[in-house]
Amino acid sequence: MNNEKKTKENKGMRTFLIIWLGQLTSMMGSGLIGFALGVWIFEKTGQATPFALSALFGTLPRILLSPIAGAISDRWNRKKIMLISDSLAGMVELAAALLLFTNNLEIWMVYLISFLGSMFAAFQQPAYSASIVMLVPKAQLTRANSMIQMGQAIETILTPVLAGVLFVTIGMGGIIVIDAVTYLAAILVLLLVHIPQPERKTSQDSKKFSVLKDVAFGWRYLAERRGLLGLLLYFASVNFFLNLSAVMLGPLVLSFGTPTSMGAAQTVMGAGMLAGSILMSIWGGFKKHKIQSVIVFIFLAAMGFMVAGLQPSLLFVSVGIFIMTFFIPFASGPSSAVFAEKVAPDVQGRVFATRGMISQSMMPLAFILSGVLADKVFNPLLVEGGALAQTFVGDLIGVGPGRGIGLMIICSGLLLLIISGLAFANPRIRGIETNIPDAIIEEEEGGVFVEDGKLGEKAAAAQG
Repeated sequence: MNNEKKTKENKGMRTFLIIWLGQLTSMMGSGLIGFALGVWIFEKTGQATPFALSALFGTLPRILLSPIAGAISDRWNRKKIMLISDSLAGMVELAAALLLFTNNLEIWMVYLISFLGSMFAAFQQPAYSASIVMLVPKAQLTRANSMIQMGQAIETILTPVLAGVLFVTIGMGGIIVIDAVTYLAAILVLLLVHIPQPERKTSQDSKKFSVLKDVAFGWRYLAERRGLLGLLLYFASVNFFLNLSAVMLGPLVLSFGTPTSMGAAQTVMGAGMLAGSILMSIWGGFKKHKIQSVIVFIFLAAMGFMVAGLQPSLLFVSVGIFIMTFFIPFASGPSSAVFAEKVAPDVQGRVFATRGMISQSMMPLAFILSGVLADKVFNPLLVEGGALAQTFVGDLIGVGPGRGIGLMIICSGLLLLIISGLAFANPRIRGIETNIPDAIIEEEEGGVFVEDGKLGEKAAAAQG
């Protein structure tokens, strides 16, 4: 019986690896087109604002649509949702290639391409995330989620280099075609594998489908488990302060270095995330005290953030962002595993989508505020004659171009340390693993037993 269980677990892990490779290929294609579109827009306009708008259009739909997409992923076949999403995204890229080849591609069309790509990703992502728990044994959830983070790191490292070479050799049109081909590869992989569906209760299946009710369910599910909701609010704060200053790392490096220096810093950023992801995938994380470790690792990442802003030096920036990105996978992997353990498989689409919306809700605001704060608030403080130029702050981090951005990054790091301390001190957040019962329990004969019916009562009692 143990051999049968082991065989089933190995098969599920192999299936996950195959899907992961297909999605990694698709991510690489998306990274190439993202880089190429940014260069194309800047070459056409010579301005940064259109590039920022493209990034905004590529972010908002995913955040706003994620609860609806999660509700749909719990009602429908998750494999089919992923297939449809990837297929439609591939068709958009082919249409973009046709427009470019006929010299009809306009700036507003690029915004539309970014919008549609983000919209389809909003439906694909919760279906993908909710499928992991149906394939991977409980003990391997942290490792699997760390591999997803590793895929993102690989994409971060390789796509800028590849895109730069490809943009010169085959041009924007060739890159769009490559992106469409990578979507086709991901689709073929999905067609070849079997993704189990969670067992649904008859009473749930008989209910009339209501998107609004399902969206409300995701919020209500988390609100009843206050530790999980508190953890998400903590993540929203972390994402806000990280993105508020991380988007300024490029201008920070350019204030004292060259575009080559900025490229080197981006490579170091991806290398740190890749190193952390690989180590986390091998290790698998702590078996207990996952949440405490998540907060500690975010604390360490914040320390790296502060190092990056200390001096106008590529060495300081590189060391700082390497530390920051190295520890992020150690936080994201266990946190994803905890949610996979605590949320019943048949409702993970709705709950995970709400989770994503809450944790990422502050990112657009961070993107909007970052430039304003850098130009209007922080940079004037540390120019010659600025309010902080002759103080210990100016003596510590220097005075001149970009030093205000350095101060902004340091302040973000300090605030991250404070909110991490507050999260650690919160007993509901710190005690998630013991206060909220697991929603999945692996039986000795293999498979997963879902204890969803009793979960609400137990969680409510545990949360007081």
